[in-house]
Amino acid sequence: MKEFVITDRQAGQRLDKYLGKVLDQAPKSFLYKMLRKKNIVLNDKKADGREILQKDDAIRIYFSDETFEKFSSNGNRTSSAAMQNCAVDETNPQIIYEDADLLFIDKPAGVLSQKAKESDDSINEWAIRYLLRSGQLKQEELADFKPSIGNRLDRNTSGLITVGKTISGLQQLGAWFHDHTAKKYYRCIVAGELKEAGELDGFLKKDRTVNKVQITDDASDGAQRICLSYRPVTWFQGYTDLEILLHTGKTHQIRAQMAQMKHPILGDPKYGDISDNKSWKQKTGLNRQLLHAARLELPDGRCMEAPLPEDYRRVCDLLQTMD
Repeated sequence: MKEFVITDRQAGQRLDKYLGKVLDQAPKSFLYKMLRKKNIVLNDKKADGREILQKDDAIRIYFSDETFEKFSSNGNRTSSAAMQNCAVDETNPQIIYEDADLLFIDKPAGVLSQKAKESDDSINEWAIRYLLRSGQLKQEELADFKPSIGNRLDRNTSGLITVGKTISGLQQLGAWFHDHTAKKYYRCIVAGELKEAGELDGFLKKDRTVNKVQITDDASDGAQRICLSYRPVTWFQGYTDLEILLHTGKTHQIRAQMAQMKHPILGDPKYGDISDNKSWKQKTGLNRQLLHAARLELPDGRCMEAPLPEDYRRVCDLLQTMD
């Protein structure tokens, strides 16, 4: 028999979802059969799997050690995968804020939000390593819950990434972003002088063959409505430092909408001006789009801010000397 006592981190999920993580190799039909036969019980009582787990709930699984090992493998695999490639550690991500449920990280440019393939490292794996190393997370807990990011940034976009350390933390992030009650502010340097605030509406459609998006004024098959607001922070000769409030968060949205407006983001390899990008790379070493997730205003009144990165500040300093 094995007993699992639910922690704060694990509370808030359904019993069947929890069992599917602990016994990740077992078919769902098998788990429900074990519940019906009381080979798996919740607080010493029969359960059907739909129960929402609370802190200190006790789950007992009456399997032999051999049967349990046959149907369980997820925790060790997740932990070892997170520890194998630690490339992100060298970029020194900074923690902006942390509490029992949430983690806010300043993601450096060049770092994946989530890994695209098994061998990748990402800010998500870095967060798991941080929680393991700090003793906040135990290896065996990864079998039933894996802390995960709540928002994504493009690889070469820097700034705020949110992480749910617990089920309730992830649920809170999901609600904020789904309902758009958390306000996401970005900073970017664009070509051209924009001296008035404005709003951009349109529709976005993905072109997966070239990993780009297209912006249109009319809804078409598969297109998603998009909207953002912008205001100039300051402008220079031929360029503007913008603050953008993202009302909808779609793939490449800010980059594509600014490019369609004829004000592409400086350094953007997909939507920017190739010759201008080359010139700035020669002058400053810039090799990515100057887009930074700078601020997140939460509905409870808290405000998280990630400082402008060094390459952003370097370009601003040079632009000031060119005025």
